[in-house]
Amino acid sequence: MAVTDPAPVALPAPHDGAARDEASADDSAEHEGILRRQSARESAARTYARSLPIVPVRARGLTIEGADGRRYLDCLSGAGTLALGHNHPVVLEAIRKVLDSGAPLHVLDLATPVKDAFTTELFRTLPPGLADRARIQFCGPAGTDAVEAALKLVRTATGRSGLLAFTGAYHGMTAGALAASGGAQDVRVTRLPYPQDYRCPFGIGGARGAELAARWTESLLDDTKSGVPLPAGMILEPVQGEGGVIPAPDAWLRRMRTITENRSIPLIADEVQTGVGRTGAFWAVDHSGVVPDVMVLSKAVGGSLPLAVVVYHEDLDVWSPGAHAGTFRGNQLAMAAGAATLAYVRENRLDRRAAELGARIIGQLEQATKEFACVGDVRGRGLMIGVELVDPSAAATAPATADDPLLEASSAGPLPAAPALAAAVRDACLDRGLIVELGGRHSSVVRLLPPLTLTDEQAAAVVDRLTDALAAVARVADRL
Repeated sequence: MAVTDPAPVALPAPHDGAARDEASADDSAEHEGILRRQSARESAARTYARSLPIVPVRARGLTIEGADGRRYLDCLSGAGTLALGHNHPVVLEAIRKVLDSGAPLHVLDLATPVKDAFTTELFRTLPPGLADRARIQFCGPAGTDAVEAALKLVRTATGRSGLLAFTGAYHGMTAGALAASGGAQDVRVTRLPYPQDYRCPFGIGGARGAELAARWTESLLDDTKSGVPLPAGMILEPVQGEGGVIPAPDAWLRRMRTITENRSIPLIADEVQTGVGRTGAFWAVDHSGVVPDVMVLSKAVGGSLPLAVVVYHEDLDVWSPGAHAGTFRGNQLAMAAGAATLAYVRENRLDRRAAELGARIIGQLEQATKEFACVGDVRGRGLMIGVELVDPSAAATAPATADDPLLEASSAGPLPAAPALAAAVRDACLDRGLIVELGGRHSSVVRLLPPLTLTDEQAAAVVDRLTDALAAVARVADRL
C-alpha cells in the first residue's frame, strides 16, 4: 500500500466527459461531513482514505457508488480481496444460507459443516503434490497473521531461527512479517535479490539477471564464511505486489525450489494477494509447477470476509496442542463466502479468463503508452498489473553502458522513479471515475487489481480511463 504521498503535480481540469456528476446539496454535505469526522477521529496510520477521499455507500461487481452520488470503477478490489467483485450473488447467497440456518457464527477451532466444506474446496484447488499430504492451520483473520504462523511453524519444525527473504517483499505489518518485508528497519533476516527486468539489481535483466540472482542465493548458502547459517525457511511472493507488480520468472522460481529442497529448507509461498486465480493460474506457483512446503493464504480466500490460513506439508506438522491459536480462527461466514468463491473461480475457470484478459490489457497499455516518456514500464501477470512512472527529465543522466564492459550493450538503465507523477495519475484516475492505488519501491507504480469477473466492456473502460489519465499527466510532465 502507499503509506506516504509525494508532493502533487498540478493537472489541468478533467475534460467534460470525465467531470464529476452533480450531487444534491444534501448528499455533498453528508459526504464531506463523514470525511471530516474520519479525519478527526481515526488514526494517523490510515492509508487509502488519504488518497481516495470517497465515501462508498453501495457497490456491485466492479462499481462503487459514493455518498456524493458519483460512481467509480474499482480496480483496487480491497487490495485484491474481492476476486468476484463487490457483493457477488454467490457470495451473498452463501452468507445468507449460514445466517438463515441458525448455525453458530463463532466456534473457535471446532469442526463444523461449514469449515469442512471450505477445507474440502480449498484442498481441491491446491497444487498436485501438496493437497494429498497437506495440513491446514486456521489463523487470525489477516494475511500477516498467517505469515507469522508460517514463520513460527518452520522455526519449530527445523529447530533453526534464520530466514531468507527478498528485496522488495511485502508480507504484512506485524513484527515478524514486517521483519521479512523490504521495508524492515531492524534487519534480522537475510535479504536476497529478487529478479526483475526494469530495475534488475545486476543491471542486465532477463534470464541472465535471474540466473545471477539464483547463483547469489546458492553461493550465500554454501559459502561457509558467508555469515548466513542454514535457515529455518525461505519466504517469497510469486509476484511481488506492493514491491511494484514484479512477476518472478518461472525458471528462477523452480531454481529456488531446487536450492531449498536440496538443503532441507522449507519453501514458503506467500499467496495472500496472488492466489485464487489472480495471476492467471489458480495459485501463482502453478505457473512454474513449483510445489512449496508451505502456502500462506488470505484476502480472496475468504470471499471478501476476514480469513487467513496456512497450508503445509504434513512432515512439518509438529505443533503441540495450542502451540498456535487465535480467537477468530473459526469465522463461519468467511469460510462459507470463501468456499463459494473458490468453487466459482474453479468451475468458471476465471483463472484462465484472468490470463487472457490480463495479457490483452497489458498489451493495450504498452501500445497506448509507448509515446509517454514518463511511463517506464508496463508489467504484470493475469489481472495483477502495474504501470511504473519515471522522471523523463532525467533522461540525459541515465547511465550510459556502451563503455561499461560489465553490462550488456542493450541495457540503457532505468530512469529514476517518479512518485509525484504516479500520485498525479492516481488522482487523475479518480477524477475520471477509476479507483487505482500505488505500489513499488517509491510508490511510483500505478496498480490495477480488478475483479476476475471483469467484462470485456469494463476492461475497455478501465484502459480508456487510465490511458486518458496517463496522457494528462504526460502532457504536464512534458512541460516541466
